[in-house]
Amino acid sequence: MDLDAILKEIQEEIQKYFTKGKLPNYIPMLAQADESDFAMSIITLDGEEYHIGCSNKKFSIQSISKVFTFTLALEHYSKELYKRVGHEPSGDPFNSLVQLEYESGIPRNPFINAGAIVTTDCLASIFEDNAFNEILDFMKKVSGDQNISFDKNIFISELGHGFQNFALINLMKSYHNIKNPIDDVIQIYFKQCSIMMTTKQLAHSMLFLANHGKDPLTNESILNESKAKRINSLMLTCGHYDASGDFAYKVGLPGKSGVGGGIVAVVPKKMAISVYSPKLNVYGNSLIGTKALELFTTKTGLSIF
Repeated sequence: MDLDAILKEIQEEIQKYFTKGKLPNYIPMLAQADESDFAMSIITLDGEEYHIGCSNKKFSIQSISKVFTFTLALEHYSKELYKRVGHEPSGDPFNSLVQLEYESGIPRNPFINAGAIVTTDCLASIFEDNAFNEILDFMKKVSGDQNISFDKNIFISELGHGFQNFALINLMKSYHNIKNPIDDVIQIYFKQCSIMMTTKQLAHSMLFLANHGKDPLTNESILNESKAKRINSLMLTCGHYDASGDFAYKVGLPGKSGVGGGIVAVVPKKMAISVYSPKLNVYGNSLIGTKALELFTTKTGLSIF
């Protein structure tokens, strides 16, 4: 299979979609992204790499960070974590307050905002003042790259405009599902969303989930096979908010999106993929990124179905 040729075909076929989608304007710094940006990276379990577009350009990973905080929290809390955050699809927008109140402050899954805030709170209970550094160090480890940090301007932009996330954390605090000071937890959460990575770094960071929890390039066990299976299943069913079913239907891979325009996906026992294009569809997922992944699984037959 000529993956270089397939990436070139995808790049040509997505050109007609650049007129569609919108940049997210509720986080002002994200609205400054270059609408013409596109990158796609594939890294196989044996270390072969394939890239196209601006694959060395960093962007804020936003909700892709939820995969890594959930991994850390699951490793430390195991099944106890599910007492505070569920593992079912929400069917509602990623920042919905309605469902959260109806279900007494227990978020439906760790990939909606409320669920990710709870997992961040869990990590704050373990690591205390060092929680963000632990998250960042974990991401440096799984990406195999020490040159990863967060963007202070994006962090400040989120902190100044994240009113709905403040509403979510206050509501959960009222139901006693946030244990640490609200300001501490929300700052860690916004910092992790502001982490800057390239598609190349992100693809590398997902290899352990494509390989049953073990980094295939270092042979280091990140987490056990059972937990890796659970994370992948949640990426498939919950990784794209209320468009998760549509993503599973059209792409057919476990994946996670972020409003920064990035998407990661894994082909179990084969490879990890990352794609970046900043204009979003109505569900808050990269419009071109989603289309590129659909074209990839169509052309290669590498769907899990």
